[in-house]
Amino acid sequence: MSSILTNNGAMVALQTLKSVNDNLTETQNAISTGKEIGTAKDNAAVWAISKTMESDIAGFEAIEEGLAIGEATVAVASAGAEQIVEKLTEIKELLVSAQSENVDHAKIQTDIDSKVAQVEAIISAAQFNGANLLASDIDGSGASSMGVLASLDRVGAGGAVTAVEITIATVDFESNLDLSSSLTSVTDTASAASALGEIETYLQAAITGAAALGASAARLDDQSMFVSKLVDSMTLGVSTMTDTNMEEASARLSALQTQQELAVQSLTIANEAPGSLLQLFR
Repeated sequence: MSSILTNNGAMVALQTLKSVNDNLTETQNAISTGKEIGTAKDNAAVWAISKTMESDIAGFEAIEEGLAIGEATVAVASAGAEQIVEKLTEIKELLVSAQSENVDHAKIQTDIDSKVAQVEAIISAAQFNGANLLASDIDGSGASSMGVLASLDRVGAGGAVTAVEITIATVDFESNLDLSSSLTSVTDTASAASALGEIETYLQAAITGAAALGASAARLDDQSMFVSKLVDSMTLGVSTMTDTNMEEASARLSALQTQQELAVQSLTIANEAPGSLLQLFR
């Protein structure tokens, strides 16, 4: 039955055209923004996961900056510790030479005093951003160790986040290498022999401290590299979930444009159908 009041064919064609236009708009938005899932209404579950991961990525990027500062602090202290080892070795050489009777012990002591002053100057200057890992008090507030934020551990999709730190203790060269007040002054071969035994103890303490700082520097460097790779992997994961596949979107856009043209033609034909009823009354 044909009716001039209700055009069923036009209604169907109009709904088809509307659906195609909606899909076309969605595809065009995905292409223009580069995001297939840009809002919660696009896919609530995936959007929620992506936002959680993006917040973690932001946290790890901040951790990278903190690790860089920690690496610089340890690097400065490590360089100072290695320089101190060299100075103590030079003092040891002077003390060995002072074992002879026919040397000027006073001049040797003057050289030793100069190198001891240099060691103390290195200990005082080996700080970065106010933190000195060679001092007894690292930051002037009584701290004997420095914590560097290394990771954020999350248990479960919406679980609590736990901060993980790498703790680096001071090597405390201020107390362990108190040369100016503890090292025996050289006046003769006997005092030189006594000082030689003392400097050997100080040298081993300095070597141990320098090695500890080197190990800490290596650990921070490894952690920084891991965090950098982790951020890249997480960013890629979020991209895979939410970014537009441009090749697929291009093919879909072409198909939808063709469907739109056909839907318009179908609607045009459906709208012309009631006009054929005039033939019945001629």
